[in-house]
Amino acid sequence: MIPAPYLLYLGSTADPLSIKTSRGVALFRAEDCVGEFRHDASPQTLGLPRMTMAQGAAAGARTLILGIAGAGGALTEELIADAADALENGLNVASGLHNRLRDQPRLAELARERGLNLFDVRDPPAGLAVGTGLPRAGNRLLTVGTDCSVGKMVTTLALEREMRARGIAATFRATGQTGILIAGAGVAVDAVVADFISGAIEQLAPARKDDGWDLIEGQGSLFHPSFAGVSLGLLHGAQPTALVLCHEPGRPHLRGLPHRAVSDLAECLHANLEAARLTSPDVVAAGICLNTQGLERAEARRLCDATAARFNLPCTDPLAFGTAPIIDHLCPAH
Repeated sequence: MIPAPYLLYLGSTADPLSIKTSRGVALFRAEDCVGEFRHDASPQTLGLPRMTMAQGAAAGARTLILGIAGAGGALTEELIADAADALENGLNVASGLHNRLRDQPRLAELARERGLNLFDVRDPPAGLAVGTGLPRAGNRLLTVGTDCSVGKMVTTLALEREMRARGIAATFRATGQTGILIAGAGVAVDAVVADFISGAIEQLAPARKDDGWDLIEGQGSLFHPSFAGVSLGLLHGAQPTALVLCHEPGRPHLRGLPHRAVSDLAECLHANLEAARLTSPDVVAAGICLNTQGLERAEARRLCDATAARFNLPCTDPLAFGTAPIIDHLCPAH
């Protein structure tokens, strides 16, 4: 386990989507977060006390969470220097980036000298098997999206909270760096060799017979040319009972691809249901979640209501309005 409390890293980034890992940990593990570290160049904040590495350590932090997620997951020179600063001040360092902390000689040596740990949470587990598509017992819900970084993890965690509040057995299954840092376990599916993606998800969410739900965090989008392969592997391995589609209204283009427009909601929902039917012929759509953080509350409410009427499905913003409508639809007995 990664030792808490945490100091959350924002670095120099100006892109609010790039700090989604630190934001997610601050939102769902707030009790474990003592502050944030950011350079003067960054306008981003999580609303936590701004601290240096030394101040974070003095405030009780035990681990720096390198909670940024730029395209490609690269470990930059600035990140390496800041991680070294954290180690020199007695903090462990955790990262979900594709480049491993342990492969940086400077960081490995500092950690060894000071008796500290480097946590690379994107390491896939050993011994993964290829997927089989064989039917397995249990209820599984997978979140899917019109694009990357539209709220799939937040939606999945919010659904888990609502189910548990109603006494429904529910388990969040993390498939990305942020989810793993929040849950303490999972499989970083984008680090798994392609042949083993569906098998990894079969292993992550095995058969269950307690009438409960495995809530599986989605990744990427079938409509994103860079990441659709991971999305498809998740759809097949999850063998979902139900899908929830996530979308950010007003997004001008797919993340990182200004030449590619975001797909229509109906087209995206249809494509995901069709792909999921390979291993789950009876899969259904359980609802739509909108990330309305850029809208006024009244406008967000109107848009959710209009979307619900258009699709005849519950539609909500999980942070602004909660996920009760989706659980009412999915589990009416609760």
